[in-house]
Amino acid sequence: MAEPQTIEELEQEAAELQFASFDPLIAWKIGCYIQERAVAENMPIAFEVARTGQRLFFFAMPGAMPDNAHWIKRKRNVVERFYRSSLMMKLLADRDGRPLLERYVLSAEDYCSSGGSVPIVVAGAGCVGSVTVSGLTQYDDHRLAAEAIRHVVSRR
Repeated sequence: MAEPQTIEELEQEAAELQFASFDPLIAWKIGCYIQERAVAENMPIAFEVARTGQRLFFFAMPGAMPDNAHWIKRKRNVVERFYRSSLMMKLLADRDGRPLLERYVLSAEDYCSSGGSVPIVVAGAGCVGSVTVSGLTQYDDHRLAAEAIRHVVSRR
């Protein structure tokens, strides 16, 4: 289990995780990276790579539960609303002492205060999608999504 990240670490990470462009082939590479890691480490996760409004890659590993897809949707919705990782939004709400859902009057059916969804950012364009993992701790979900983005960004 990974150590929790800090707000400062997440800010630094967000500045580093940017693509020059993004398309379905890049989404495929991100998804394949996560799938290979999940198989190698027998992770019971589900994950998605999405462009805003369009799921491009989804996979559920053996051991993942149907509920993981609902968690993915709720985490992705946080990224699509705030253009920041779901973990960053949770940590900011915790720091301010006001639960995320309460602060922004969000439905628990559609949003959650949990890490695991990381924005896909294109330099000069901003947030165009997300990578979301569900099934580990919220910190490990976040870390795996960010690691996959970092892996693909570093090879472009």
